[in-house]
Amino acid sequence: MSVDMGFSRSGAEGQATSLLAGRTAVVTGAGNGLGAAIAARLAEEGVRVVLTGRDRAKLCAVAEGIDARVETVDVASPGSVAALRDALADEEISILVNNAGVPGPVAPLWEIDPADWDDVFAVNVRGVYLVCRAFLPAMLARGNGDVVNMASVTGKRPLPRRTPYAASKTALHGLTATLAHEVGTLGVRVNTLSPGPVAGPRMERNFALEAARTGTTAHDAEREFVSRAALGRMVTEDEVAEATVAILRMRGLTGADVDLSGGMVAR
Repeated sequence: MSVDMGFSRSGAEGQATSLLAGRTAVVTGAGNGLGAAIAARLAEEGVRVVLTGRDRAKLCAVAEGIDARVETVDVASPGSVAALRDALADEEISILVNNAGVPGPVAPLWEIDPADWDDVFAVNVRGVYLVCRAFLPAMLARGNGDVVNMASVTGKRPLPRRTPYAASKTALHGLTATLAHEVGTLGVRVNTLSPGPVAGPRMERNFALEAARTGTTAHDAEREFVSRAALGRMVTEDEVAEATVAILRMRGLTGADVDLSGGMVAR
């Protein structure tokens, strides 16, 4: 089911010199958090934004702020993604931001239920595959396009009690590097953006779970975690959105992973 909220052209007119102005982007998981921030930043560049996700009410709330188009989708469902592609047949989608993701359980591997493991991979990996599979053919036919897959530093560095999430993000690095070589000579660029911990509700949840497990406080859990970063803090949603735009502006960048973690190291 779709809702057309219309597109404002004032933003595009105000960004006449932007390399991205006039292009159309699909942003998955755009109902809140990083997806909403990325969509808003793209709109500032004059990009026509299609907000996608499972919760239409949340998507419409985001659309009110940036005057975008809304399409509901479950990225883990082949039928739902195919329906999204068909609904957007009238749009020239040249940017995919695969942001939809779930954090999964916080527990030792041997305590994780297989269904919970599968749920993480269904969204974080299968979802990226399905969205790329649906929209890449049209990009390849036109000889131009960009894909930004939202990975994580957790896909490159240990994070105890988060094995399904870490494994899913590691998988995205392999998917991105290989896909970049499959489509690069055909004009499509594919990159990953790997944020470190992003300040917001998801990290607050993780700190609360860690505090409950260790018998400390959420504040202590957060302080210990951010001490691993050179900047001594988490990154922000706006910084991730700005990095997404920067990736899209770099026409010679493909098969790359951009680390935006504030210098996060594993320990």
